[in-house]
Amino acid sequence: MLPHNITFKQLPPECVPAQVNALPLVRPYIDVVLPAGFPSPAAEYIEQPLDLHEYLIRNATATFYFRVSGNSMTGARIFDGDMLIVDRSIPPQHGHIVVASVNGEFTVKRLYRRAGIVELRPENPAFTTIQFSDGEEMQVWGVVIGTFCKFAL
Repeated sequence: MLPHNITFKQLPPECVPAQVNALPLVRPYIDVVLPAGFPSPAAEYIEQPLDLHEYLIRNATATFYFRVSGNSMTGARIFDGDMLIVDRSIPPQHGHIVVASVNGEFTVKRLYRRAGIVELRPENPAFTTIQFSDGEEMQVWGVVIGTFCKFAL
């Protein structure tokens, strides 16, 4: 048995629940890969509908949004101000990016769980790994399944 407990925690006040019976958010989807380097020759494309709720949310009753504050996860393409999509119904596993409570403070980190060692690891070398010793408790609140951001215009 591990020296600390990994469990789900109650809903924190700073998260926003996904709407259970949300209306579809369908927008046109152009099924073409956009090169980020040199432009490609004109190609045929197919426009089809894409429902963002269906694409992003697997379990609406267990899905919540969080706004990120800080830069410890930039290597995972999670930046200050981004919105996280967090699903509480997914059992946390080694390698998942999770929202966890450590000593009553919420954080987002990558879960490391191997050979009896449990750590929360940042994805930015400027930050340190959160390690646990006997008697400490870390509670995984949910698993991050996606992120989105809005560019300033």
